[in-house]
Amino acid sequence: MLALDKTSADLVARHLVVATQLLEEDPARALEHARAARRRASRIAMVRETAGIAAYYAGEWAEALNELRTARRIGGGSGLLAVMADCERGLGRPERAIEIARSPEARSLPTEAAIELRIVAAGARMDLEQYDAAVVTLQGSDLDNAREGATAARLCYAYAEALLAAGRRDEALAWFFRSSEADSEATDAEDRAVEMSEADPDTV
Repeated sequence: MLALDKTSADLVARHLVVATQLLEEDPARALEHARAARRRASRIAMVRETAGIAAYYAGEWAEALNELRTARRIGGGSGLLAVMADCERGLGRPERAIEIARSPEARSLPTEAAIELRIVAAGARMDLEQYDAAVVTLQGSDLDNAREGATAARLCYAYAEALLAAGRRDEALAWFFRSSEADSEATDAEDRAVEMSEADPDTV
């Protein structure tokens, strides 16, 4: 915010705080606040990144992608590649999401960001009905060693969904349970596992 006068900086900061607070409960209002901040501070990477994230939560895929690309041009970094790839999926371009996951930048991501990008890439494979490829996309040492936490839960959950889509129901059930064990609050894995078990008790 150093490029702004104090009054503008304070106003932009308030808009960003409110936008962040409203992301999940009211994404449309969050986006309004993020756009207001952008109008006053369009050359600040953090402002454009927040606007991109707010647009993503609001389902405004094209706007989100543009804002995140702009934020990266201004400030550098590649931590939001997963969100950008998911925007491509939202725009009906799963092939571009897969390209992002294969990019040189993707190889330099820290572990959790890399996992999130793989989850998106697997989803893109499923969009293309390439279910076996989605399964393979999610396999790796971080899946084998997944223990606890929201990221591990999401990875196991995505793997379960890919297995289910590939017709490997029993394996999918086991991984839904494993997702729930990693973090019971991160996904609805426990509910999914229970529903599957009740539908076919012989698989338990």
